[in-house]
Amino acid sequence: MLVVFKSDAAADVIMFGDVAKKLLAILGKDTDVAKGIVTVEQLPDAITRLHAAIDDDKARQAAQGEDEDRDDEAGPARSGMAAPVGLAQRAWPLLEMLEASKKEGVPVVWGV
Repeated sequence: MLVVFKSDAAADVIMFGDVAKKLLAILGKDTDVAKGIVTVEQLPDAITRLHAAIDDDKARQAAQGEDEDRDDEAGPARSGMAAPVGLAQRAWPLLEMLEASKKEGVPVVWGV
């Protein structure tokens, strides 16, 4: 399943359903509903929540990288196309959309 986020302030953001549900949960939205909206009034809180989740994910990845560096038997680190994609990378397009929507005073919708 694909979820398409739309805003008059930015290009559409398309995500796989499982990733979109994770991000919607971070935003405090019901993940069982196929359609929804982040109103203009909700945008500041949504942006704050998403920034916090991105920061947490980056800190977790950094800590995990340090743990792997200490492991003598670990193989070479995966990089490039083989590197895992974290929440921070997946959330960035939606965060940019939310920020552009806040700046222009328009909502973000999905499933419509």
